[in-house]
Amino acid sequence: MEALAVRLSQLDAEAGGAIRVVMFYDTLMRRRVDLPALARASAGLAECVVGIRLHDTGRVIRFAPDGKEAPVPPSPASTTAPITLDDEEIGTVWLERPGPPVPPGTLDDLVLDRLGLAVTAVVERYGPARTTMADPALVELAISPGSDEAARARALRLLGFAADLPIRVLAVRSHLPLDKVGGLICPVRPVKAAPLADVGVILATTVNPARFPEGVRVGIGAAANLGRSWQQARTALRFSTLRRPVVHHDDLGALALLAEVSREAARGNADVTAITRVAEIPEDLETLDAYCATGSLRRAADLLHLHHSSVARRVEQLGKTLGIDLTQPSGLTRASLALTAWRLLDA
Repeated sequence: MEALAVRLSQLDAEAGGAIRVVMFYDTLMRRRVDLPALARASAGLAECVVGIRLHDTGRVIRFAPDGKEAPVPPSPASTTAPITLDDEEIGTVWLERPGPPVPPGTLDDLVLDRLGLAVTAVVERYGPARTTMADPALVELAISPGSDEAARARALRLLGFAADLPIRVLAVRSHLPLDKVGGLICPVRPVKAAPLADVGVILATTVNPARFPEGVRVGIGAAANLGRSWQQARTALRFSTLRRPVVHHDDLGALALLAEVSREAARGNADVTAITRVAEIPEDLETLDAYCATGSLRRAADLLHLHHSSVARRVEQLGKTLGIDLTQPSGLTRASLALTAWRLLDA
């Protein structure tokens, strides 16, 4: 090491310093140090307080150059850098260097870059990695109905799921990144997400339906077999609406049979064709949806923020358009089935 230091001293000072930093972190990674040791060593190298924060646990590690934990409250960060794993930001590292701002391009940037890489290696080693985004090929292997159980188990193990963990499969359509959705509904236990064909997939060990963000539509499978659960999740997603964005397959019951009706048969049905005419006027479609969902003029009026007499007139006109007596239970059931079948055509 002394001979190498002598050779480095003969180089340009900045280049020599950069090589020293790289070798410093290479040595730490070979020694398989943990995060506190990594932060402590980095603080000694940088001669200032060094911080590490992991987003999934909220854990913060800060050490001072003397090797002791840094006092709180922390000083403002002079330089920061993200910690990334599988193209997902999993945390942040920073330096708390007192004095005027450090100009960009200094060794501080390199220190943080190498520190971030070292933290990533530690997270992977002492994992499983708590990233949310996953390799789509592994996720597809885990949920494909055609996968044998050995291949499925291996895929789940590589994704970081323990063998005894129950896993729910979710089919998701979202304007938000899938990792954000996964982190919200399953914040403290393993969760993985990946885009697959035309829909997002989330594998979660727990699901809190109340934590889904607005505008996200979700189908949740029920079967213990992941291949079957994925099929159920996709079916449930087709039944989701703005009024009912999260659908459990178990809650569909006999309605799930509608998903097995061919598109040709659905389009050829007179009631479904009549719904298509109703849908040309958004207000009429919204009124029919509210009335079918509640089965009551007054409750539909509450949903629509209208007087019940106004809703009554709309429902009467809708009945004429559909050719169905919507005041009768049988007519309401018929309209509800037609409305659901029409939605499934576009789902």
